[in-house]
Amino acid sequence: MRPVKPLTYAAVAILLVACTTSPTGRRQFQLMPESQLEAMGQQTYQEMKKKQSTVASGPSVTYAACVSNAIIDVVPREYRRDDWEVTVFRSDQVNAFALPGGKIGIYTGLMKVAETPDQLAAVVAHEVGHVMAEHGNERVSNQLATQLGLAVASGVAASQTEHNRELVALLGLGAQVGILLPFSRTHEREADDIGLDLMSKAGFKPQASVALWRNMAKEKEGGPPEFLSTHPSNQSRIDNLQSQMDGARNSYRRALSEGRRPNCSRPDSFPSGDGE
Repeated sequence: MRPVKPLTYAAVAILLVACTTSPTGRRQFQLMPESQLEAMGQQTYQEMKKKQSTVASGPSVTYAACVSNAIIDVVPREYRRDDWEVTVFRSDQVNAFALPGGKIGIYTGLMKVAETPDQLAAVVAHEVGHVMAEHGNERVSNQLATQLGLAVASGVAASQTEHNRELVALLGLGAQVGILLPFSRTHEREADDIGLDLMSKAGFKPQASVALWRNMAKEKEGGPPEFLSTHPSNQSRIDNLQSQMDGARNSYRRALSEGRRPNCSRPDSFPSGDGE
């Protein structure tokens, strides 16, 4: 009987101690300390602001802050922090992000595609949902665990036939398609769910999330098949959001009754991208 290698013991130990639960109740696998992820997020944010053109002031900045602050105000207490920072990036990219450490970035290209404050709120709430669920930690942890698993498999294969070694080499692609990409799609759907809840509770119209993704579908047609993409297809996202719309509308009506009516004025125009 072949003895079990120490590396195998390490893999089993990691799997046993690294389980947590996301805001939606999904079991998660996390290895990184929260403080380390926050430090990495803050460092990345500062580097991005140095390398990319930003909008320092004006209507676009006021608008982005108004929408973002309305979302931040309804983040559940256990995930809340007081030092969120919002930056508008001067770029034609249709994109936004939120990073551990309370950092939000919104690109002017996205602000043009999001036709209303409610649509912009759908994106900001989605990105804040990623941070609340610590998806960055989970994604890094799964990559580390996959690499460790492949190392274990390679160690076992060292004494096997050439055919078996070739099969182990294929595990690299198998792990990408079978583990890492599906986890990314899971993260996107979960962030959609959290984001829909946040925007509704903040007093933004939840149905705007569907309108947003229809706009996004017009912006970027085509793309890889969903099973080879880190993101769900636009139609998958729309179907998922529609399935939860009744509950979101109830939250929206409750927010209005409590006086949550964000008054965020969308500018008539936005700074052009810098051609990066």
